[in-house]
Amino acid sequence: MTRVLLVDDHAIVRMGFRMLLAGAGIEVVGEAGDGEQACQLVPRLAPDVVVLDLSMPGMGGLEALKRLRAQDPKLRVLVLSAHEDTAHASRALRAGALGYLAKRGAPDELIDAVRTVARGERYVDAQTARALALAQVDGSGHPADVLSEREFSVFLQLARGASVAQIAETLRLSPSTVGTHLYHVKQKLGASNQSELTLVALRWGLIES
Repeated sequence: MTRVLLVDDHAIVRMGFRMLLAGAGIEVVGEAGDGEQACQLVPRLAPDVVVLDLSMPGMGGLEALKRLRAQDPKLRVLVLSAHEDTAHASRALRAGALGYLAKRGAPDELIDAVRTVARGERYVDAQTARALALAQVDGSGHPADVLSEREFSVFLQLARGASVAQIAETLRLSPSTVGTHLYHVKQKLGASNQSELTLVALRWGLIES
């Protein structure tokens, strides 16, 4: 039986996923409400698959993914996201996620995705895969692609209202390093303050209003 750890900050969502997976014979061995808790539970529970939401408080899903993969490079992670942009999908896959599934998909897709990832095979939902393929073919990409991985993490944290001190603590960086990343983010995106960065993130669908 496939053993799954659910990581999502909404208890009701986790409950729904648990019931759905249990009905398909997939065991949920644990639940986490944020990335920090997930990093603590994975070594103890040793799940076959981690189902990881991207939009969570604290470090967020992308940073959690990086830390989980640093703990165990062989860990199989299926990322779930409410975002429909290609930026999150491409960065999650580059960070080591084996699967990527948009939350808009049908419930049966989650079961298929978990089983596929548990076999060590890649899974990307059809609409996301098409968007990624088209972006690669026409070279359009995403406007946020100009940011490095760390700059992107700082950008998202700041756009959600976090202070430099909070970002430094969450991402385990010094405030001066965060300030340097923030300077580069503003230069690359043509923004002058936090409010403008938030508007940019909202316009691109990187955060929810």
